[in-house]
This record gives sequence, structure tokens and C-alpha cells, in this order.
Amino acid sequence: MGFFAAPAPPAVACDVSFHLPTPRATSRLRPPRPSSPLPLPPELVLSIIEHAACPDGTPHQTLLCHCALVCKAWSLAAQKLLFTSVSLRSQRACDAFLAATDPCTPKGRTLRDAVVRLSAVIDHNQPRGLSQHALAVAVSRCARLYDLTLSLYGRACSTTQRMRRPAPSFDDWTLSQLLAGPRISSLQFTNWSDNSHALAQLLAVWPSLHSLSITGTTPPEPPSPFLSPFPGILSSLRMNFQSLPSLEFLNWLTHTAALRILEFEREPPTQVLQALVDAHGAGIHSLALPACTQHEHARAVQRCTQLRELRIESLGPCVAARVLRALPASVRHVALGVDMNTPLQLLVDLVKVRGGEQGEALRVLTLYTMNGGEKHVLLNPLKMACAVKGVQMRVVGDVGTFREQLRGDPVPTWSFPRVKSLSNIYIMRSGSSVS
Repeated sequence: MGFFAAPAPPAVACDVSFHLPTPRATSRLRPPRPSSPLPLPPELVLSIIEHAACPDGTPHQTLLCHCALVCKAWSLAAQKLLFTSVSLRSQRACDAFLAATDPCTPKGRTLRDAVVRLSAVIDHNQPRGLSQHALAVAVSRCARLYDLTLSLYGRACSTTQRMRRPAPSFDDWTLSQLLAGPRISSLQFTNWSDNSHALAQLLAVWPSLHSLSITGTTPPEPPSPFLSPFPGILSSLRMNFQSLPSLEFLNWLTHTAALRILEFEREPPTQVLQALVDAHGAGIHSLALPACTQHEHARAVQRCTQLRELRIESLGPCVAARVLRALPASVRHVALGVDMNTPLQLLVDLVKVRGGEQGEALRVLTLYTMNGGEKHVLLNPLKMACAVKGVQMRVVGDVGTFREQLRGDPVPTWSFPRVKSLSNIYIMRSGSSVS
């Protein structure tokens, strides 16, 4: 009991302190910032846009305009393709074109060198139309120009006798500018004026032509029988006249034996067709006629012994067998207009005998259906024969589409039917030069 009653030991004061550090807030781990993507090379950008906007060799204007607004990397590539083919129909359009192709700037030189096709209209009825001086400046600006399409319209004025369409000839300054410009290889000239000497002036400027298309006013005869022949070597000639030029003019124009493509948009007189075939038939590879209904026409076709392409929009039943059965083994493409009276059995037999994908064989058949031709009873058997023999068969229902599909680019070729393609654009871009 005494033990429990003993006094408690004195309390000892202790100085105790606690230091509890607050834990730091852990910082969130941020993902590493991705590096900026490497830009595509300009050549690859151009190739992508080319295949997207030019699948058939013809630039898609709307798509290219949209591509030019995407970003700076796409802008110049799309503009180069836009300037591949240029159309000038007014003085305002020409001024804008000359400003865009200013040779004092790198971009202007790039766009200038991109132009390979130029289409221009000189219309003397337009108050602000393109002048011949502006045309000369625009043409001389395009260092790599290959193909020029020029349409000339005279000023309309009526007289007591008939409607006249006078147009001045190209003056000396214009001709000197054109002479100093590019040596173009293809000219498509449409003359709806009374000036019949404009064609001769242009031919004197460009003896480098190998492809010529002339439409409208019939050119006159050579001014003198002692005039030297046209110095150019034409390989392709297309004509569309109400009355064809004289034989003297055609002989002057095609005096060499280099003509390979001959196309008529209107039925030629028998004498003219026979004369051209007599002179060039052994070397003609492509012959296009709007109609073949006479035995004289059939004989002319038969004399073209190296044909690779035959195009006839209206083949008469009385000469069809004579034409189709006598086609040479070199034929690769046949294009015909078909109506209800066309003897298609001849085409079926031709495909079965000549059809094939390799070697010396018919490869492509193009038909233009008219006057119920799409309901011809032998059209389906012809399709089956083409499928079995590996012959590509194309059917169109519009004559304009039929003609446009088969013309292709004006570049030298051994392959028919001719096509429009990106590779041809590169050929045209590298095939022109400046004098």
C-alpha cells in the first residue's frame, strides 16, 4: 500500500517539434512535341497535281484553280499546269497574260515557259478585241510554244451584192515579231474573213510547221508558177473548206513525200482526193473522210497501202465491202459511222480475222451511231466478237465527240488512235525552239 502511495517522479519538459514537409505536386508528363513534317519536293507535288487534274492530257481548269489556292507549295505547280494551255479572246485577257508572264520576275519566266498551246481570236467586230500587234507580243513571249490556234474574223459590212468581211493583212511589224518568236510546230488557222492572203503570210513565218489545220476562206493559188515550194515538211494536214483549194496550191503545200495524216471534214472532190493519194498514198498512215459513197473514193482508200487508221463517218453500203475487205494488214484502228443500213457483218468478219492484242492486228474499233444505229441488230454480236478477240470497242453518239476523240495531240506518232496525254505535253514542251 505504501508502494502505491509513493510520490510520482517529477515531469521533465522536452522540447519536441515536428516538421512535416508537404509533398510537391507531381508535374504531368507532356508528350514530346512532334517535329514539323518535311515538305514534299516540288517535283512530287507537280506530279500529283498533274495526274489528278490532267488525266487525259487536258488540264481541268476549275480543279487547277482550286489547287492553286490550297497553299503556297501547291500554287506555282497548279499555275504551271493552268498556263499549259492559254486562250486569248480580248485585249484585256492579253494584258493580264503579259503581266503574269513578265520575264523580269522568276515566276513570270516560269509561267512563260509553261505555255505550249495558245488559242487566240482576232475579231474586228469587237470594240476591245485582240489586235494583231498584241497577238505578236503574246506569241513572242511564249518561248516553248508548240501549237497555235488562231481564228480571224473580218468586220461585217453589207453591200448591195453580198455580205463582206474585210480584214487587214498582217503588217510588217507583226510579221517581224512573229519571226523573232518561237518556231511553232502546229498551226490551226480558221479564217472567216475575206482576206485570203493571211494563210500565206503565216506559212512564210513558220516553215517549221509539221502539222497544219486550215478552215474557212479558200486560199488563193500560188501567185507564180515559179514560186519556190513551201519550205516546211508537213506530216499532218486537215482541211475544212466549202470549196477546196486548187491542186496547184495543194501541190505547193505538200510537195514533199512526208504526209502521214490526211483529214477532210467536208467531202473532197474526186479529182483532189485522187491527186493527193497518187502523190502520198504509199506513205499515208491515217485517212479521214466525212463520206465514202463512190467507187472512186473506195479506190483512193485502197491505194493507201500503209494505213494504220481509217476514219469514215458515212460509209455507203455499195462500197463497204470493197473498202473493209481490202484494208491492209497494217491497220490498227477503224472508226466508222453506223446507221440502220450499215453492213455490220463486214465489221464482225474483220474483227474475227484481224482482231488481236499483239502483233499485226486490229486493236481499236470506234463507232459513231446515228439515225438509229444504236439499235442495229448486229451491234451486240460485234461487241461479243471484239470481247473475244481483245479489240477495244468504243461507241459514241455525237459527231463532235467522235471527231475530237480521234484527233489527239499534234505530235508525231506511229500509234493510232492518237490520244491526248501528259507525255505529249512534255514532248511539246521540249519540241519547240526559238529562232
